[in-house]
Amino acid sequence: MQILKSGDRGSLVSLLQKGLARAGWGPLAADGIFGPATESAVKKFQRAMGLVPDGIAGPRTWQALSPWLLGYAVHTVARGDTLWRIAGRYDASLLALEAANPGLDPFDLRPGQKLTVPYSFPVVPTDIPWSSALVDCCVRGLRARYPFLISGELGRSVMGRPIWRLTLGEGRRRVLYNATHHANEWITTPLLLQFAEELLWAYVSGGNVFGYPAEELWALTEITLVPAVNPDGMDLVTGALEGEFLHQAEILAANYPQIPFPAGWKANIRGVDLNLQYPAGWEEARRIKFSQGYTLPGPRDYVGPEALSAPESLAMYRYTRKTDPALVLAWHTQGEVIYWKYLDFEPEGSRDLAQRLAAASGYAWEET
Repeated sequence: MQILKSGDRGSLVSLLQKGLARAGWGPLAADGIFGPATESAVKKFQRAMGLVPDGIAGPRTWQALSPWLLGYAVHTVARGDTLWRIAGRYDASLLALEAANPGLDPFDLRPGQKLTVPYSFPVVPTDIPWSSALVDCCVRGLRARYPFLISGELGRSVMGRPIWRLTLGEGRRRVLYNATHHANEWITTPLLLQFAEELLWAYVSGGNVFGYPAEELWALTEITLVPAVNPDGMDLVTGALEGEFLHQAEILAANYPQIPFPAGWKANIRGVDLNLQYPAGWEEARRIKFSQGYTLPGPRDYVGPEALSAPESLAMYRYTRKTDPALVLAWHTQGEVIYWKYLDFEPEGSRDLAQRLAAASGYAWEET
């Protein structure tokens, strides 16, 4: 995490504010501005944690705040502890405790035993700008709360950030959802991660997701989510990027001064539009975009020197070919349209589920 201090702005400041508010050091608006209220909250938190109260969010402060960013604490069982007492101490539900600690015997707690204790709030926030750091926090938090969740990396971005995947379900109907191909469409990332969290909890608690029994979805379908194909670009747009890569992006943006920077940035950090990188029709995309004047790397619409030259698109391509899903849903926000594409055949009920997801998110529906 970056070191943050008074005067800083951006999505990482919002994340800091969110963590402090969750930890009880509010009320604190997650406005992304490190002002007097945020500095005061940081100092109070630091004092409570036994840290030097300098008002600067450095490595030790971020580490102390991590339980409220990840959404869980690690409790060491003491003599006389019961599961009910532990749940009450952290305001956690017994069901969440049992899900996070598979095989736990509530009548055989042993002193020194480590328990993962989920807090009562959701891991995935939907009211702050996102960053690659927040994606990492949510993946870690969901894995801790739901140890049966399968996760991993498709690959790495230009800047070496992980491109995460989460796989939910054990069925043979395989589908693949992805989000944030385009940097300034980062709001699709919390959409997918919130869906993941809701499905995981519904599966544990015997609930429904958009009217479908979660247990049935889990048994029939394998849903893989790639919440952020373009983590570097996301950080650029939301103000979480600094240093040489930010400077290089500013130079590339100068190739297209008519596009607002950084709000108009869609590409990866090298100025390649990831959505235009795939082999299907790449030559035609190059012809069209070059005719429109997008011949150099920049904020949008540059197809790259060749298909799959960007590591992010290459990772998505390889994973898609390897897993051969029946359906791919690529989530976008431009024009408020969700696009879906067939790769092979339509699994029964998949169209209806996708339409429900779109409607629940407030988007129009369009097939291509």
